[in-house]
Amino acid sequence: MKYLILLSALILSACSTTVPVTAKFPDPPGKNAMERCLDLKKLSDTPTLSEISKTVSTNYGTYYECAVKSDSWIEWYQVQKHIFENIVK
Repeated sequence: MKYLILLSALILSACSTTVPVTAKFPDPPGKNAMERCLDLKKLSDTPTLSEISKTVSTNYGTYYECAVKSDSWIEWYQVQKHIFENIVK
């Protein structure tokens, strides 16, 4: 009986740790998420109508590409933060 108590005390003490265990927040998803958005194109001093329409079209696409990337990053961060906070509690 003494050996059983001693053995159970030894087993229970082996399961404890004196080092605090902390969860690490996950890294961002991929290199693409950390890249800056491209600058929008500027018009020359005397633009033609075709140059204006081409620049507007290019800037429109660039803006919405950046908006999608930014929204995806924000959504990923919020989901990961929610998961991280619920694990810690």
